[in-house]
Amino acid sequence: MGKGINREAILDAALLLAQEEGLAGLSMRKLAKRLGIEAMSLYNHFANKADILDGLAERVYGDVARPDPGLPWQERVRATALGMYRALSRYPVVPLALVTDQANPTSERALRPLEDLLEALYAAGFDDTQVRRALSAINGLIMGSLLLSTAGFTGDFYASQGEEQLDHFRQGVDAERLPHFTRLLGVLPDIDAEADFAAALDMLIMGIAGTAGRLRRA
Repeated sequence: MGKGINREAILDAALLLAQEEGLAGLSMRKLAKRLGIEAMSLYNHFANKADILDGLAERVYGDVARPDPGLPWQERVRATALGMYRALSRYPVVPLALVTDQANPTSERALRPLEDLLEALYAAGFDDTQVRRALSAINGLIMGSLLLSTAGFTGDFYASQGEEQLDHFRQGVDAERLPHFTRLLGVLPDIDAEADFAAALDMLIMGIAGTAGRLRRA
């Protein structure tokens, strides 16, 4: 497999290895072994493991489609944030690398989705501090939703552990003392992670838009 190795082939193998063994299991030595090459050969393409993780993040962010610049800023925010969620949800190990500062890509391709979000937020009329806060809220929703739906960025939580956890609460919660929590347990099995994210995103955008409107009237 080592013949004709290139950057994209290395990233393909690194992604598979990280998905199988986690970020801790991804090393230059293990990656080289999987590719059938000497570990030193990897350094012709990547400086170190962090560089590889940056490359994986760049690849995932590069899959996020750019919004139509003619759309209202709210729709551009929605399209970009939903695209980021979908791209990152396909490879949970990548958002894990991002939130733990193991990946910090600086290429234009990697940062383009953030640039598109920023462009839309500035179009809403926010100043720098308000844009920073709005972007933080959007990023927090994306990463928080992924954290909850992937069991800590490790897989499909609802498919692997969701029902088991629900049973734990059903057996341990006093329905008379916690009636609203108990009521909610009845609808948790109906979770659709992406639909729930999209609904939460719409709520967030409505709040951001409301803040923008109040600032214009002030």
